[in-house]
Amino acid sequence: MSTSELDAIDWHTHGVAPDLCAPVGHADHAWPVVERLDETRAVIWVGDRRYREIDDRCWSAARRIADMDAEGVAVQVVSPMPVTLCHDAPAGGAAELARAQNTFFAALVDGAPDRFRALGAVPLQDVDAAVAELRRCVLELGFPGVEVGTRVGPLELADQAFAPFFDAADELGAVVFVHPVDETLDPRLARMGVAFGVGMPTETAVAGAGLLTAGTLVERPNVRLCLAHGGGALPGILPRVTKGQSIAAAAAGRGAVPEADTALTRAGQLWTDSLTYDATSLRLVLDRVGEGHVVLGTDYPFAAREVPAGAVLRELDPDTRTRIGAANGETLMTRTIAAELEPR
Repeated sequence: MSTSELDAIDWHTHGVAPDLCAPVGHADHAWPVVERLDETRAVIWVGDRRYREIDDRCWSAARRIADMDAEGVAVQVVSPMPVTLCHDAPAGGAAELARAQNTFFAALVDGAPDRFRALGAVPLQDVDAAVAELRRCVLELGFPGVEVGTRVGPLELADQAFAPFFDAADELGAVVFVHPVDETLDPRLARMGVAFGVGMPTETAVAGAGLLTAGTLVERPNVRLCLAHGGGALPGILPRVTKGQSIAAAAAGRGAVPEADTALTRAGQLWTDSLTYDATSLRLVLDRVGEGHVVLGTDYPFAAREVPAGAVLRELDPDTRTRIGAANGETLMTRTIAAELEPR
């Protein structure tokens, strides 16, 4: 396939530096580290536990571009492997690890700037440090935004502790890509063998519902908050979340919840990727967040990846395929700083 035929923008891909190591002077945590096996293979360890074997698609631009060319992908947006976000780790070490990862991603993008963009990592357990690294990612490294997990230790993303982070993202017009971390899932789901199928979508739904009901985005319309995996379970439960808002308001004597404040209505403030593996599920996502707020996502290069890129779009009409596959991705990549917007 010639480069002139490439048009898709894949907003959900992951990478990791082949020399990722534990932060210096922070031996008090089970950090993710990469052990090279040979030129093309490596193992990720989390402390002394073997986490996953990976290959050079995680760090080699040439390998990635070969796959992109074969599947019609013009641009990949590369983000950290969720296990490396380390939102529950000591803040100083997490900040060091995030900075090292972002430096690696910047080099990957610089090597092929017409084919790659990146979302950085931030140490969200230290909000001031997270804001500083967000600014570095966007203003110095040229990233469209960052990736975060669905929760930070015991705190939800909707917690007021993270207001300064979302304020900064709003000011910068940054993308905040929310991705579940398998290390934080309910252990009983792993015992049943449904951590991937149930745990990750549920984590995303909880984070998304919390942000919608808290109104985190209402006063921050310039934040482009994108949920991984088609929003997880959130699209299917939004009517129930909205009914729950009504019940809670009545019980507290607050009267009816204005329609504009319901989770179902506010869902249009969100973005999601298309990674649902199922066109019926994707149509529900499109109905909930709007056809202009869904971008292509594949989870490249892992076992969960959609093959080929955009396979789930085949059952949609051509205009919608084009919108999700490329046009929406271009829109999401176009950053507008808050100072350039009309007064709110």
